[in-house]
Amino acid sequence: MRGYFGMGVEQISKEYNAGNLVRSAHAFGASFFFTINSELDLHKLRMSDTADSFDHLPYHQFKSVADMELPKGCALVGVEFVDNSIDLPSFRHPIRAAYVLGPEMGSLSPALVKRCDHVIKIPMKFCVNVGVAGAIVMYDRLLSMGRFAERPVRAGGPAEPQEKPVFGHRRKVRTKKG
Repeated sequence: MRGYFGMGVEQISKEYNAGNLVRSAHAFGASFFFTINSELDLHKLRMSDTADSFDHLPYHQFKSVADMELPKGCALVGVEFVDNSIDLPSFRHPIRAAYVLGPEMGSLSPALVKRCDHVIKIPMKFCVNVGVAGAIVMYDRLLSMGRFAERPVRAGGPAEPQEKPVFGHRRKVRTKKG
């Protein structure tokens, strides 16, 4: 997959939800995980992260939105139901992105929404668990930015395997015979 992405949460209060999200982020190939204004017990968080993702992903804790620092050129994408949110299936993911979700029983803070380069929503009847929402966003990123065969017209898998990418022409190297 091209580029990189990070996954984060603001004001999350349940360690098991954060642990579930960081485990999914690790599984989908995230480059980092972050929290904003969250007082999580890392021991409890690790209990729900059965893949030991914190041993494999950098973890950043920011005290506030103002303290948050992302890599240069990294777009911040909020996941929230607001009037001007872009439906996830219509959204083109940035090559370098950090996705941020809100707390279990609330929304992203106005300060964070203002700081976002994009705000997206999952077109659903009602909100789902933070971990589930994050996994849906990461799966959509994987589908849209990964190298997969086109979906077939009929039900089932692709008729032909996906071609491997070509990275330039092969060159013949002459060797001395001697």
